[in-house]
Amino acid sequence: MARTVFHEEFCKGCGLCIEACPKKILAFAEHRLNHKGYQAVDCLRPEECTGCAICARTCPDVVIDVYREAGQAEGS
Repeated sequence: MARTVFHEEFCKGCGLCIEACPKKILAFAEHRLNHKGYQAVDCLRPEECTGCAICARTCPDVVIDVYREAGQAEGS
C-alpha cells in the first residue's frame, strides 16, 4: 500500500496535484489553511492511492512525498 504525505505548511494551493492525480483522490482541505493562508491539499481516499507519484512530480514546490512498500512497483 502506498502512502502520500503533504507538507501542507509549504503548499501554495495551486491545485496542480489535484488535476494530475489519475485516481482523482486529491482535493483541497476543507476548513483548513496553512500558516501562509493557503488551502492545502488532502488525500480523500488514501486506500486508493497506487503510489504512482504523479502528484509529487507535478508539484512545483516539492511538498509531496510518496512512500511505497518495498517491492511495490510504481503505479501498482
